[in-house]
Amino acid sequence: MGNIVAIVGRPNVGKSTLFNRLTQSRQAIVNEEAGTTRDRQYGKVDWGGKEFSLIDTGGWVVNSDDIFEEEINKQVQIAIEEADVILFVVDILNGITDLDSEVARILRRTEKPVVVVANKADNFELHPASAEFYSLGLGDPFCVSAVNGSCTGDLLDKIIELLPTEKAEDWDEALPRIAVVGRPNAGKSSLINSFIGEERHIVTEIAGTTRDSIYTRYNKFGLNFYLVDTAGIRKKGKVNEDLEYYSVIRSIRAIENSDVCILMLDGTRGIESQDINIFSLIHKNKKGLIVCVNKWDLVENKSQQAVTYYMDTIRERLAPFRDFPVVFISAVTKQRIFKVLETAKEVYDNRRKRIPTAKLNEVMLPIIENYPPPAWKGKYIKIKYITQLPAGSVPSFVFFCNLPQWVKEPYKRFLENKIRENWDLTGTPINIYIREK
Repeated sequence: MGNIVAIVGRPNVGKSTLFNRLTQSRQAIVNEEAGTTRDRQYGKVDWGGKEFSLIDTGGWVVNSDDIFEEEINKQVQIAIEEADVILFVVDILNGITDLDSEVARILRRTEKPVVVVANKADNFELHPASAEFYSLGLGDPFCVSAVNGSCTGDLLDKIIELLPTEKAEDWDEALPRIAVVGRPNAGKSSLINSFIGEERHIVTEIAGTTRDSIYTRYNKFGLNFYLVDTAGIRKKGKVNEDLEYYSVIRSIRAIENSDVCILMLDGTRGIESQDINIFSLIHKNKKGLIVCVNKWDLVENKSQQAVTYYMDTIRERLAPFRDFPVVFISAVTKQRIFKVLETAKEVYDNRRKRIPTAKLNEVMLPIIENYPPPAWKGKYIKIKYITQLPAGSVPSFVFFCNLPQWVKEPYKRFLENKIRENWDLTGTPINIYIREK
């Protein structure tokens, strides 16, 4: 199950640099201005055969004209509620500031493991200076340099050691897991309640591995699966403002723990940047997708043109992945909600579909013959043979050819489209690999 590690700390201590170093990417643009897309604050870290998700909370909080302190408190709150391990980054060159003490005060109250990371220890002479961070009362400081990477391996070892160990689940691995995600107020809870209906006794709730993804077993009308529900964990009293970014962070776990995601859109509001953020998380994690346009009972114009326009717009905004079902529903009047579940089941089956190798070659080779990959510097590329890899998380196809490195992205997309035209793989991403035979 996905473990989440969050980075907190005041501005300019090197949170983004540390994020880039640990995720081995350069995606968080250091010193970016506030409010640019936020999905670059989410990455995966693989260390010693264990994987966890890393969140740089600084990027999720809108640096409005609020006082810094309020913003930082918000970040720390997010981390305490959502993460399994918290990395508290401080600057060894500046020592402890008032803001650091403030953050430490909040962190001392939490049960979650906290690691104090003394950053900017670019050489070993600086390490003794980290002794003052003991006064934060959060245990041994870890000296690292996010810039040159020194000691980050030890830090990762420590994180892995602190991550909660997996508990044995008393639930059935073979059943599909379906997550309902979307912005606040798109109607996630209403939809789940409509699914479950009054017959509560058919439903068993298993609190999942993580304290906040609740797996609800759904077993009726011949459908059998788990609904991953993340909605409704927050206590109302805690949050006065509608925190949009919570919804994305909250979704991360649900998306990672599921097979198929139902992305809820508000039919009265259209598609918004927040929806795109959640979509990109689904896409990065290679999950099955169904888009549900909710509150359709409130939309005035329900003509066929309106429906077609809506579908095209959604597919435009979510391109290049556009082969997914769109269902227009109303969670309140229960219009077409059963269709959602049937579609989810179909998408799940598509994810597990196996196409016989003989059939693949019989259909695809003639197509490739007619439209071969463009020649590269006078060399002709010949694709000889195609096969589907054994069951992974998504259907993956290998095309064997003589010069795999010259087959470019557009042609891969062409191959993907042809596979989709000939076999129903709606809603699931596909991997296309080109290998040397």
